[in-house]
Amino acid sequence: MSATAAVAPVRRLTVLYDAECSLCAFLRDWLVRQPQLVPLDLVPAGSAEARRRFPGLDHRVTLEEITVVGDAGQVYRDTAAWIVTLWALRAHRPLAHRLSTPSGARLAKGAVLAAAKWRGGQWGWGGAGVPGNAWGRDQWGGKVYRSAEGWTYDPTRGWTYSPPACDSGTCATG
Repeated sequence: MSATAAVAPVRRLTVLYDAECSLCAFLRDWLVRQPQLVPLDLVPAGSAEARRRFPGLDHRVTLEEITVVGDAGQVYRDTAAWIVTLWALRAHRPLAHRLSTPSGARLAKGAVLAAAKWRGGQWGWGGAGVPGNAWGRDQWGGKVYRSAEGWTYDPTRGWTYSPPACDSGTCATG
């Protein structure tokens, strides 16, 4: 972050989220419905749009951990990214202020680690984007539901499955 970005006011934030992660997509949908004090742009991490907007970012890392970019070049990752996103929301700004204290930061870090562990289990990772169960703990064993496999999520109806069409007319199930 540049010295100018460190002191510049935040007038808009871009949240880079993993569009292939069901938890991330759920949170994106939730963020869109929240009244915002600071406008949030929600852009899929690693997408052409993200690369166009932020050519200097390591886009591989943005797929591994939440990254939020301020309009003056501020880059927030991990716990700070969650806190600044809450700070942008009208109903959650007081919570963001509490989470920015030393004791609140410990609580926020725990929540971020829990989300990373859950997300890691979706991909068969040990957590935080590290293949092979790097934390040495049992994995959740589930899998992420991907739109390309026929799964869609609607906040009012929940998950629905419409299998993709097969060219041959017969599809392997499994």
